[in-house]
Amino acid sequence: MITLWGRTNAYNVQKVQWLVEELDVEYEHVNVGDSQGDLDSEEFLALNPNRRIPVIKDNACIVWESNTIIRYLAATYGANDYWAKSPVDRSIFERWMDWELSTLQPLFLDLFWEFYRTPKNKRDKENIEHIRQRCENCIGVLDSHLKKHKYVSGDKFGLGDICVGTCFYRYFNMGIDVKRPNYVNGWYAQLSERPSYKKVIQVPFDELRGRLEF
Repeated sequence: MITLWGRTNAYNVQKVQWLVEELDVEYEHVNVGDSQGDLDSEEFLALNPNRRIPVIKDNACIVWESNTIIRYLAATYGANDYWAKSPVDRSIFERWMDWELSTLQPLFLDLFWEFYRTPKNKRDKENIEHIRQRCENCIGVLDSHLKKHKYVSGDKFGLGDICVGTCFYRYFNMGIDVKRPNYVNGWYAQLSERPSYKKVIQVPFDELRGRLEF
């Protein structure tokens, strides 16, 4: 059985948990990474030398880094639906996985922290607007892709959609005025119909409002 360590309201943990739910494999969730300091324990250090979440253990195999975990799970448990044997076919969704990690995620998290996680009296409105515009430009790139493809991963739902789609519930619902490009909005509506997206991603996140710790 798979064991997953991490807070269920943590962005990268949600990414992994969403895929586990899609794969319908049995797993145990261990809630760590809150204000209790459990990431500094020797037990957790033995799992991940970086003391960060998420981490999974699958039998004797320990894996950390969210997108690496996703690749591992897909190759191990989802070969028919989520993992292509051809390097060319894999590159179609992997490029978007890496784009999410290097481009979309940093921008979204900057906006989420500066606007939502920062107490209102400490917000830098000019910086928030600057980040918001950069997010919209980034999402415009995604919209152009989705104009030609039903999903981020191509013709069918896949790992690119999981990695890229994790942020959009919070992006659209954190209380800041953002554009909803037509094709991105249609794709998001498709995600919203998936039971695993509703269960893992479309959950309240009010406990993070104005909270700068963890």
